[in-house]
Amino acid sequence: MSGSKEDDRKGSSEWRDFFWNPRTHELLGRTAASWGQYHGLGIITDFYNPFDSRMMIRPKGNQLEITFSTSDTESWDGFIHNLNSFLSPYNDSYQVQTNDECTPDEYFIQEDSGEVRNNPKRSCQFNRTMLEECSGVLDRFYGYDKGQPCILIKLNRVIGMLPGKDRQSPYVTCAAKRYRVGENEWREDSDKIGPLAYYPPNGTFNLMYYPYYGKKAQVNYTQPLVAVKFLNASLNTDINVECSGTPGCYYKSNIERNMLILHLGLNINHASGIKGININGINGITQL
Repeated sequence: MSGSKEDDRKGSSEWRDFFWNPRTHELLGRTAASWGQYHGLGIITDFYNPFDSRMMIRPKGNQLEITFSTSDTESWDGFIHNLNSFLSPYNDSYQVQTNDECTPDEYFIQEDSGEVRNNPKRSCQFNRTMLEECSGVLDRFYGYDKGQPCILIKLNRVIGMLPGKDRQSPYVTCAAKRYRVGENEWREDSDKIGPLAYYPPNGTFNLMYYPYYGKKAQVNYTQPLVAVKFLNASLNTDINVECSGTPGCYYKSNIERNMLILHLGLNINHASGIKGININGINGITQL
């Protein structure tokens, strides 16, 4: 009888170790990176919802709305402070001290050796100056004083994620959004949005910033950013804008899940000098 209880205890202990092994940090016999490459069950993370596939934006506005007057510095001064604070860890001097200069267009794989953890894992530099006109270095007001505002976009962190399609870096594009104005009538504001500038060029999230290994293993990880700058949007009219992440931003095996969409409403009032961006949390979009 005692032998049976001892076997039961042993079996229970083995099952607990299989479900979560604190020595090897394996869940159901697999590491986080291993789970990240197993598309059928999604991705396991220690700090983030494994299915939390989102793009995020800065600066923060009031109830997802950014409104300012180009001639009234107080109306956009808070946005400048918000962006400066957010970008502080991206300062070139800090990045050079803490992170590596990596090879572009290649995943930065740092594998463990059996039960020996390769920690802390290194991270690639993302220098603030890579955002050029939206870095706050070349233009300390991020274009808000000229009515050419910058917004920053990033992808949510997912441990083990290997984004990209055919080893091409995923990217973000913004364009006029098609919207319904009647039962059978649609409209888009392609003639109002004006030219856009992307930083880094082509709005890419380079492969060298992936995979992410988690906050505990990769303490200095710096998420890549894409900045979008509105250069000459039309005045005195509502403009519907849609920014989307290309297929491959997340799960390579599911195209619908890969498409991340950000809806922006831009309105510029020439008479009062007010420009506003309304940011709606639709289809997996949130603020940072």
